[in-house]
Amino acid sequence: MRVKVLVATLGFVLGASFLSAQTRKALDIYVIDVEGGNATLFVTPTGESVLIDSGNGGAAAARDAGRIFDAVKDAGLTQIDHYITTHWHGDHFGGLEELATLVPIRAYYDHGDTVQPQPASTDFLQKVYPNLVAKAKRVTVKPGDRIALKGIDWRIITSAGQAIQSNLPGAGQRNPYCATFKAQDPDPTENAQSVGSHITFGKFRVVHPGDLTWNKEAELMCPVNRLGTADLLIVGHHGQSVSNSEVLVHALQPRVSIINNGTRKGGQPAAMQILLNSPGLEDVWQSHFSLLSGTEYTVPGMFIGNTYDDEPEALPKRAWTPPPQGQQAPPPPSHNGKAFWFKVSAQQDGTFTVTNTRNNFAKTYRAGS
Repeated sequence: MRVKVLVATLGFVLGASFLSAQTRKALDIYVIDVEGGNATLFVTPTGESVLIDSGNGGAAAARDAGRIFDAVKDAGLTQIDHYITTHWHGDHFGGLEELATLVPIRAYYDHGDTVQPQPASTDFLQKVYPNLVAKAKRVTVKPGDRIALKGIDWRIITSAGQAIQSNLPGAGQRNPYCATFKAQDPDPTENAQSVGSHITFGKFRVVHPGDLTWNKEAELMCPVNRLGTADLLIVGHHGQSVSNSEVLVHALQPRVSIINNGTRKGGQPAAMQILLNSPGLEDVWQSHFSLLSGTEYTVPGMFIGNTYDDEPEALPKRAWTPPPQGQQAPPPPSHNGKAFWFKVSAQQDGTFTVTNTRNNFAKTYRAGS
């Protein structure tokens, strides 16, 4: 009798899992608040998963890994199938070791070894990462590579300082913003090595450039726009002004941009001007109110995912002024309580809904609108 009950129970569980996989129709995207780091979880209609980055390290590693794991549980996942490290800066790989103790990770993708050795990244790459990938697999990706997913076209568009050279389907038009592009100083850091992704689900298109910086954006998008347009831009480099040039943002014409920023990291005025002036834009969503921009360039509160501890009743209109060079800035306002993610649910026809889980404000963007 106990065997029959066990078999019946197992059959129910497997049947429920099968039914869940069959009834999921959307591509779900969780933009997870990791306090100015990066963590973006994609869950396909067939239940496959891709996580890009794992938040901050050090004392914040357990906090950020826990926030990611909450999203993993919300999505009903029991493992992460594919994990991408965009580059070897601590706010992008710092929570990985902790996360791997919470949920199995089956495959790891990165651009190769760091070009900017630092104590944290050197220690991680020499002592921690080999043990993680030994239990799974490691893939060093290059532009043009694909991640195999059912019903999803996932292409790597940048990696190790190189950009894809072929045009994606429907792209290849001359980029008019290249004519006025002005290069910044060369970037020798890991940011310029970022693994960037282009994701297509039916008519729905997403671009996630990691922390790709200004000059590398031009190498990707000039003289022709190799990517075409996007419905959703996961804004590069937390919305900092050393990234997010017109040749990328305006050429993509995203209907929606989501910024994973911190209170004093990203969302800078110069970048916000470019993002908010992008052709075809409907809305920008931000993980945090940006003290670097004040209310002058920060979006309305219903589009902001998180508050911070001891937040004043009236937020400043003007941007925060950093102290003179050589003086230590006070720590940014903390947010150590419950964190809220943005959840994007996209349909194959290009319709998608963004939900702010802090206030349950949701907005649907219709295909062809």
